[in-house]
Amino acid sequence: MTLEQLRIFVAVAEREHVTRGARELNLTQSATSAAIAALEARYATKLFDRVGRRIALTEAGRLFLVEAKAVLARAAAAEAVLFDLAGLECGALSLAASQTVGNYWLPPILHRYRALYPKIAIELKICNTLTAADMAREGIVDFAIVEGEIDDKSLAVEPVAWDELKLVAFPGHPWTAAAPKRVEDYRSASWVLREKGSGTRAIFEAVLSEKGVDPGELRIALELPTHEAVAAAVAAGAGVAMLPSLVAGASAGALAAIDIALPKRRFLALRREGRHITHAAQAFLALLR
Repeated sequence: MTLEQLRIFVAVAEREHVTRGARELNLTQSATSAAIAALEARYATKLFDRVGRRIALTEAGRLFLVEAKAVLARAAAAEAVLFDLAGLECGALSLAASQTVGNYWLPPILHRYRALYPKIAIELKICNTLTAADMAREGIVDFAIVEGEIDDKSLAVEPVAWDELKLVAFPGHPWTAAAPKRVEDYRSASWVLREKGSGTRAIFEAVLSEKGVDPGELRIALELPTHEAVAAAVAAGAGVAMLPSLVAGASAGALAAIDIALPKRRFLALRREGRHITHAAQAFLALLR
């Protein structure tokens, strides 16, 4: 069994698609299929069920995925130790970030980092808060940068910034003239929300609960996977939404802020407790601080 076979298996398993897995690794579909077939043949174990053009992990495949990812994480950590011996003259920095952080707050910081350390390779994955935290917990990335609160003893957590939240609607919405005050106002409104697992969605539901509104009673017009999609839907008149000020500011003119106080939230840097911190990662953390 080789690390390359494990990388191929994980790429295909995470996407449940051979072609997409091959594309992610810049391999041909035939080479990718051959690597999976070699694993299954060598260990006489079926890792995927194939139904037409679709594939799905078998129970053995699901169990093997956990171990394969752990092995790859340990291999990456071993490689990082060797890179670290060269200081900041070579090496890599791997990051996962929630969408607000990754799309708005982090790029200028990465630009500064690249200017200071041009020989360090940077890899950034943008996902929701829960997925980013999982990647830090599993040791897949050096850091996850997320919004919201994370309570996990396996993670070292450090606050690195603050962001405000805004309640927004399309210009001319009744709430732009008079902010909602009654529980019924919130229940009767049409809402555009991020998907569950989003840090913004979690804070939104907590705010409503404090106001005596059950989030399960809301009229949800749309659930969308990105803040940009939420902002565009609100601007088109789909309803009202809670957005980070970084996003709302970028959509100035298309959105109108509603005069209601909302909590600030922290941006957090997460790393697996006890994970070796490379020179590249130390330099990044120093820049965040």
